[in-house]
Amino acid sequence: MKTFLHASDLGQLDLALQEAAEIKKDRYAFEHLGKHKTALLIFFNNSLRTRLSTQKAARNLGLDVVVLDVNQGAWKLETERGVIMDGDKSEHLLEAIPVMAQYCDLIGVRSFAGLTDRAADYSENVLTQFILHSGRPVFSMESATAHPLQAFADLITIEEHKRQARPKVVLTWAPHPRALPQAVPNSFAEWMRAADVDLVVTHPEGYELDPLFVGDARVEYDQRKAFENADFIYAKNWSCPGVTRPEDYGKVISKDADWTVDSEKMSLTNDAAFMHCLPVRRNVIVTDDVIESPRSLVIPEAANREISATVVMKRLLESL
Repeated sequence: MKTFLHASDLGQLDLALQEAAEIKKDRYAFEHLGKHKTALLIFFNNSLRTRLSTQKAARNLGLDVVVLDVNQGAWKLETERGVIMDGDKSEHLLEAIPVMAQYCDLIGVRSFAGLTDRAADYSENVLTQFILHSGRPVFSMESATAHPLQAFADLITIEEHKRQARPKVVLTWAPHPRALPQAVPNSFAEWMRAADVDLVVTHPEGYELDPLFVGDARVEYDQRKAFENADFIYAKNWSCPGVTRPEDYGKVISKDADWTVDSEKMSLTNDAAFMHCLPVRRNVIVTDDVIESPRSLVIPEAANREISATVVMKRLLESL
């Protein structure tokens, strides 16, 4: 494996899940793979779980870790070609990337969507340039359109807590005061489609996810109907993806508090577990009683970020 952005990059997910279970039993079983090797983790955006879990995973594998906060301690980087660089950006990615590659053996990149130009965001310009110009294995720590480390951790969590072979999993939109990217719901839908679950996606009209990720998954515009007999509820806000309303891409077109996940809606489920990638706006996305309930998996889910990252970097190291 040379790159990691999609579920298909891991190959058979059942084998990847087995590998995750083995690593969870002994997180240091493969630390010899990273001896005298370095992982460079590049953050164009803020992070808590991704930063901590990926650093921990790298050290599980014996890697040295270099963390670069692009916006706090590096030259401002230009990402577009053909730009006359007479402004505040001192260095271009086309020079910066091959320089960075001199100091590491694999590269993780975190870069969010701008949410103003759909074509630019969905081209994955920043991540693609690292893949093309670094000469190193590259993995996404969240990009403009996808968050595969989170989705893999979500799948591990569902595998560990499911009570039937093929659970019903509901991805539900929930309100938020700010415009958020579609990366987490995109990847969650993609990974659930690749796994053996019954996926239902529920959201207000106008929030349809890109078919590249959601495929032919069942979409239900009635949230309560979607929740019926569900085994897992995964709540997440996303801004308008612009699929049916291109003019509204990246905008907040609804703040309907009726979509907040509360105990009344959870009572419609099959005693479902509650999931969210965090950070979460309490009593906006989900009520206190739901996120604090015994069926809330947000902390085990976050813990599994270390495991998903360990599997991914292990696979990348094995490709060297």
